[in-house]
This record gives sequence, C-alpha cells and structure tokens, in this order.
Amino acid sequence: MNLEPFTKKLDAYERLMRLDKPIGILLLLWPTLWALWIASRGMPDWNILLIFLTGTVLMRSAGCVMNDIADRNYDGQVERTKNRPLATGELSGKEAYLLAAGLSLLAFLFVLQLNQKTVFLSFAALFLAATYPFTKRFLAIPQAYLGIAFGFGIPMAFAAVNNQIPPVAWILMAANVLWTIAYDTEYAMVDRDDDVKIGIKSSALFFGQYDVFAVMMSYVAMLGLMIYVGKLQAYGTYYFIGLTAAFLLIVWQYQLIKKRVKADCFNAFLTNNWIGFAIYVGIAAEQLLA
Repeated sequence: MNLEPFTKKLDAYERLMRLDKPIGILLLLWPTLWALWIASRGMPDWNILLIFLTGTVLMRSAGCVMNDIADRNYDGQVERTKNRPLATGELSGKEAYLLAAGLSLLAFLFVLQLNQKTVFLSFAALFLAATYPFTKRFLAIPQAYLGIAFGFGIPMAFAAVNNQIPPVAWILMAANVLWTIAYDTEYAMVDRDDDVKIGIKSSALFFGQYDVFAVMMSYVAMLGLMIYVGKLQAYGTYYFIGLTAAFLLIVWQYQLIKKRVKADCFNAFLTNNWIGFAIYVGIAAEQLLA
C-alpha cells in the first residue's frame, strides 16, 4: 500500500496550520497563561487550564488557515510564503475552508465546557481571528488589530475563572497589544520589500525610518503597563525579576534589529517567546513563593 500521497497531504495540512512553526502558538499562549495565573491567584483549575491550552492550539491553527485563505492570491509573490500549501496548489481552497471550520468548531466545543460569559466572548475571538487577515488591506498598523486578537484569551481567562473581567484584564490586554506591535513590526521588517510589491500595509512600512525607535517605544510602554499590573496585584521581587529578564531580552533585541538585517530581525522576533516566558515565570513564582 502506497502511503506517500497520504503523508504528503498530511504534511501539507500541518504546514497550513503552522504546526511546524510553533512560535505563533507560544506568543498566543503566554498572555493567556499570565491571565489565568493572575485570575486564579496561581491555582488554576486544571480543567480550565487544559481547555485554554487546547483552545490556543486549535484557534492559532484555525487563524493560520484563515490567513492563508485570505492571502492565497498574494503568498505566491512573496519569497517567504511562496511555498505555502495554498500558494503551491498542494491543498485546495475547499480543503482549507473545511479545515478552518473544523478547527473552529472543535475549539468551540471545548469552550462550551466553560461559563456563559466565556462562551459569549469566544464569538468575538473568532470574529477577530477571521477578520485580521483582511486588515492588512486597509489598516496602517494591522499589528494593533492582531494584538487584540492575540490578547483576547486574557478577558476570556478572567471570565472563565471569576465570571467577571476586572480592570487589570484590560490593562494586560493593552500591554499585549503594545507587545504585539513590537514583535510583529520586527517580523514585518523582514517582509518590508515584499509588502510594498504586493501592496499590503504593515507597521514597518508605516513607521518607516523610525521602525526601530517605534519597536523600542512599544516595548517600553508594554513594560510600563506590566509594572502597573505588578503594583495593582501587590507583587514583589519575583515578579520584577521576571520583568527585568524581559527588559534584558529587549535590550538584546535592539542589538539585533538596529541594523535592520533581515535574519537578525527575524531572530529578534523569535526571542519574544522568552519574553513571554520570563513574565509568566515571574507571575507564577510570585504566586507560589511570595
């Protein structure tokens, strides 16, 4: 029995969902974990945690499929995306639509195990994920919209744990928007030339020669809001050690992006996983050890 056609198709589905590139899942996951640990005072219900972990993977995968459906007429013109399954014809549009719908439905089935407020918020999360790819056509800084989409797990986490969304949730979400603008601008600096060629918008194009400055100021503002979160939560040494580690990683990123070398900008983008991790460890340690 020849399994090669099956394995090739499976590989194409995996690449369409970006399961071979988990950085997007991690950048979506860390803010959600921040929120879960703050909302539950470091003691999240394991069922809720499992639902959010699974939902993050499913919705990130669905979002990637939706993105490629929206960009299928552009990806073939861009060096970095020309080998994506829809651009090469390995998968059809119908297959992609069915996959996006299946992943979204499966994620919704998990959310149905949570309270009504969280279920209601999940519709907004789906809307954000489905519409983000189109914002690159008309928004000057689509990264801000992506930050809202990537941060929507924050109010959902507070709603799931406490059945309410306190002010600190929206501060965390604002910090996540700034963080997303910072790291996705680094990502956009890699694609700047291709974005000009195909006529889509990005923060790297909007900020122009001030792109590095804008990235750093977004990080500074994000850290300022996270300091405020720490004050609101009466956090101490462990939390601020986590923020200090994040700050040092940001300083390292500046060294990477200041000359605008594409490979270095992309490596700076990848470093954001460790920023999210450092902040999470600070929150978890504060809850566990303080």
